[in-house]
Amino acid sequence: MISTARYPTPNATKYVQQLAKHFGHKIEVRSDADSADFEMEAGSVRLSAQDGAFVAQVEAEDAKGIINLRYVVDKHLVIFAFRDGFTGLDWRMADG
Repeated sequence: MISTARYPTPNATKYVQQLAKHFGHKIEVRSDADSADFEMEAGSVRLSAQDGAFVAQVEAEDAKGIINLRYVVDKHLVIFAFRDGFTGLDWRMADG
């Protein structure tokens, strides 16, 4: 199962880097200037800055894993993007 969210913001690259650094203190994170990938117990996460937006994609075996990963990304982005008035991502399930 895959779920994706897009948050239009001029600070997308900054948020990707902040989240990569934050998660990198506890787990292995592969990142560059505009993207970060990491594995968590529930599944995998990919964060990226694309065309003026922060994009998060989570992948898990089941709905519980998707829900857990969405929560982790949302919870941390709320902390880093509070100045933008961010309150949560609008997640969508991938077709197919």
